[in-house]
Amino acid sequence: MDITDNLELSEKLSALPDRPGVYLMKDAQGKIIYVGKAINLKNRVRSYFQSSRNHSPKVKSMVSRIADLETVITASEIEALILECNLIKKHHPRYNISLRDDKSFPYIKVTVNEEFPRLFPTRRVQKDGARYFGPYTDSGAMHETIRLLRRLFPIRTCRSMDVPRPCLQFHIKRCQAPCAGLVDMATYGEMIHSVCLFLEGRSDAVARNLRIQMEQAADDLQFEKAALLRDQLAAVDKVTEKQNIVTGSGDHDVLGLARSAFGACVQVLFIRAGKMVGQERFLLSGSEQEDDAAVLGAFVQQYYSQASFIPREILLPFPLADHELISGWLNEQKEGKVELAIPKRGTKKDLLAMAAGNAAEALSAQEAKAESQEAKTTGAVAELGRYLGFGRDPVRIECFDISHIQGAETVASMVVFEHGEAKKSDYRRFKLRTVEGKPDDFRSMQEVVSRRYIDSDLAGLPDLVIIDGGKGQLNASLAIIRGAGLTMPVVGLAKEFEHIFREGESDPVILPRHSQALYLVQRVRDEAHRFAITYHRKLRAKRNMVSVLDHVAGIGPKRRKALWDHFSSLAKMKAATVEELAQTPGMTLPAAEAVYRFFREKPTRG
Repeated sequence: MDITDNLELSEKLSALPDRPGVYLMKDAQGKIIYVGKAINLKNRVRSYFQSSRNHSPKVKSMVSRIADLETVITASEIEALILECNLIKKHHPRYNISLRDDKSFPYIKVTVNEEFPRLFPTRRVQKDGARYFGPYTDSGAMHETIRLLRRLFPIRTCRSMDVPRPCLQFHIKRCQAPCAGLVDMATYGEMIHSVCLFLEGRSDAVARNLRIQMEQAADDLQFEKAALLRDQLAAVDKVTEKQNIVTGSGDHDVLGLARSAFGACVQVLFIRAGKMVGQERFLLSGSEQEDDAAVLGAFVQQYYSQASFIPREILLPFPLADHELISGWLNEQKEGKVELAIPKRGTKKDLLAMAAGNAAEALSAQEAKAESQEAKTTGAVAELGRYLGFGRDPVRIECFDISHIQGAETVASMVVFEHGEAKKSDYRRFKLRTVEGKPDDFRSMQEVVSRRYIDSDLAGLPDLVIIDGGKGQLNASLAIIRGAGLTMPVVGLAKEFEHIFREGESDPVILPRHSQALYLVQRVRDEAHRFAITYHRKLRAKRNMVSVLDHVAGIGPKRRKALWDHFSSLAKMKAATVEELAQTPGMTLPAAEAVYRFFREKPTRG
């Protein structure tokens, strides 16, 4: 890059300090595309703009996009490391190695900052005095853990304890009703302490605590409490049996790295008190042209900056980039000694091999999943285009379907698929006007395509129109579409066998039985049908509600419509108070009282 063309950038480069800090590279739109740290900002940043012969393709691509830069001076290199990590998490720069989708990783939150703590999932970690456990990459496994803990321990689930009486959770023995003063803070606190130990992977300690409490309760003749603790202990023991002893003792995290053309994956095995209590895997982006040490180093920085627990020993397959710096940073994060160990033999070496093998398997599974998804979407689109004889792929597909019951509440749906995936923001639904009470699918389809392609201001035209119906509906639609001078391909889809009828051809195109093109057409057709039926049911429910209100004195068409618009369902209207009914536009207090009485009067029997 010739920086002489950018005088402002040249001036910033000439004024760079000989100090540690962080630098942020920005593109022409001001977007941060890279964040880096340096022990000497002047030397590190200027190196990007010197001879590019030794630069990787990734660095060359990045430098060509740099239009501006910003620096932040720090007191030390460790401070620079911390700031770099926080900025990468905040901005997700294009050219940094980063955890994929780390913004959405969930945690389990235990509100130990409350007198009677709760436990629930969250995606926001705050400095509010609560304890957070995670991050979890598998939200399903996290929710299963929460369900298990709520079965094991009667933790309150309500947000507010300002209630007149204990709720159902108390009566089914899932809560000890602290809201009613039926459990003291000390007893409840012991239970929360066990919950936190369990989430740390220390189920042995939980079992010991429960056994001590159970024996004490039995000695105090509190047999009901002892029985509850016994059941909790049995459940914890059952979980503990599934945990394999892998080392003699101690807490370790074991990190395994796998790489392929698809990307990079790090597998973390959690060893607590010598037992493997869990594992998580993380995919990384932006790692293609970085060496293994840089990739694993970037992962350690980002993961342990947000991990709820840092063990005393982290097992690594090789030294990290900035190994000593990261080691010192981890000591500060934990406020204690953290050893970055690289085992050469024995059980710990075997654990590293297990972690690397699991990472490779996970990466292979993700790659297969991505290939399968591509085959179902863009691959299926290309395949469909070939079978239909198009010159280009039908990237945007619009499909129409009609729904009615003997002509009543006739509606139509239009669903849109782009690149083989549903684009719900472009869906449209139509309440048809020309055929109400007189079922005529041909005229219905003509009305809807006319409203879409002639009367609508929706920008853009599709690459393919699918009419859910046979030759008759196809020809009816073509009369409107071609009459408007539109030339995009239009096909009819026979309802029974998914035979596709093309314009001007009597024989249908029969897609291969197990082809992705057929599956795509089926997905599009089923989605159009679902969307039409959903709208039809809504209108039918509205009609039924209106017919009920026909029997209420003082409620005419305008008030019926106003009530429907305000409440949207009969159930909500029945549950409303007189005051809520009166707040509906156009309603008076006497009319509201009439509706209220109507829903509560018992029918007389003859």
